[in-house]
Amino acid sequence: MSLADLKYLADVKYLPETPAHDPEIEAINDEAFGPGRFVLAAYKIRQGGPHERALSFVAVDGAIVVASVRMTRIAAGAGRALMLGPLAVRPAFKNLGIGRRLVVIALEAAAKAGAPAVMLVGDEPYYGPLDFRRLPRGQISMPRPVDPDRLLAHEIVPGAVARLAGEVCHADQARIAAHIAAMA
Repeated sequence: MSLADLKYLADVKYLPETPAHDPEIEAINDEAFGPGRFVLAAYKIRQGGPHERALSFVAVDGAIVVASVRMTRIAAGAGRALMLGPLAVRPAFKNLGIGRRLVVIALEAAAKAGAPAVMLVGDEPYYGPLDFRRLPRGQISMPRPVDPDRLLAHEIVPGAVARLAGEVCHADQARIAAHIAAMA
């Protein structure tokens, strides 16, 4: 890491996400993932309801958002968890540890909020050191095709990951389906 990189890190502040950050977060996600993100399984789940702003964070350099991570409540069978993502960092700020720091902050907030687990679709070499482990093949399914080796989970409450079973959906969609079933 260069001296310039250390200066960047000293200037970067980590803050809870607010509605004022939304336009910059959208720009960062567009820059990082492009229009192809709209067809991904994780995006389909996120369309089912809002993300948890209180558990989502940004990294800022001055007044500029340079990175973002969001959390969304999900359900899979009897299990409940948060889904981490998207995590995106502006190119000039990549490889400085900002993304990893955002993940750590989000995991700490999830634990403090009582979340049983956090899952994501991502690369094990990146998320493994942050205590994410590959989910057993076939334990969960996604609403669109996903490489099963990229389904990772971080367990906060012992046994919580094992309760995640079946198709993953936004927790709001699971509540609506349960309500409809109860009325039938």
